[in-house]
Amino acid sequence: MAMLALSVTTSYAEETGRLTVVELFTSQGCSSCPPANANLIKLRDRQGVLALSFGVTYWDYLGWKDVFAREEFTERQVAYEAPLGNRGPFTPQIVVNGSEDTVGNRLSDIENLIGRARTDGPPVSLADGAVHIGSSSTPGRWADIWLVRYQPGVIEVPVVRGENTGRTLPHANVVKSLTRLGHWTGKATTLALPAAQSGLRTAILVQAADGGPILAAVTD
Repeated sequence: MAMLALSVTTSYAEETGRLTVVELFTSQGCSSCPPANANLIKLRDRQGVLALSFGVTYWDYLGWKDVFAREEFTERQVAYEAPLGNRGPFTPQIVVNGSEDTVGNRLSDIENLIGRARTDGPPVSLADGAVHIGSSSTPGRWADIWLVRYQPGVIEVPVVRGENTGRTLPHANVVKSLTRLGHWTGKATTLALPAAQSGLRTAILVQAADGGPILAAVTD
């Protein structure tokens, strides 16, 4: 009975957008990041949690260009910093549901943020090549609808230059693309999704504008 209850709870979270989103901003050029990568690996299969790894670009100058980093991921992190009360971006940073953050190598802090995260936004589901968002109240005039494509599992990357020279770094649920699909205004909305590249999973984040809280999230 306990296993059945857990399965039902997990299914409900995944199908209605009640996932807690844990975003790690990391870089293969940062010597402090491997412990944070390891923490995300511990969280990647957690029921009710969507763990995502975003590679940022601003450590590339140290001699190793992060193979997963994209400027749009760096821009996403920068957008968080003022609302979170930070003076600027740093690695490794964990952001939970877009509303609270901590240093990514502090697993106990991450667990505390997950434990108090709110997931009371609109119902969201993925079906028939589209995302369906239900009606609900929205902060401000609208919220952004983000399409995330990520590679599930763990990828190991050997690093041959920079601060992590000679190390092979594991990464969990690496984000490969991030696209703003449009806006959600509180009304029931359905948007068609482009086909995903083979091997990638799809996640949708409904998020208050300008780096605000994540209201709902779903993954396939």
